[in-house]
Amino acid sequence: MSKDERPGEELWYEWDGSGYKKVSSKELIYYTFDHVDVENEVVRRALASAIQRDGVACSLGDGFKLIETSIINLGWVGLLEEEFEFMVCNENSETEYGDIVENIQSVTWIEI
Repeated sequence: MSKDERPGEELWYEWDGSGYKKVSSKELIYYTFDHVDVENEVVRRALASAIQRDGVACSLGDGFKLIETSIINLGWVGLLEEEFEFMVCNENSETEYGDIVENIQSVTWIEI
């Protein structure tokens, strides 16, 4: 690992899938695979780093402040056949429309 890389740096991504219903009026949604503990220091630092890198926060400290007021949501996603966009589903692979997705994965979303 180079000195410019951070542990967990590629952990968080901006949500661009479909079917996620926001809990709050917050504008930005990040996600990571697995149900993670956002109180874990490595997880928090990776998220704050992603927020800073994306230009949402000016500093790592500002990123941490945004995390403090965020909304965390756990769920599952998968892919519809021949689709490339993640779709929210339940733990049985079923979307709210009754479609069955493949490659189901647990996800943690965070509304910033």
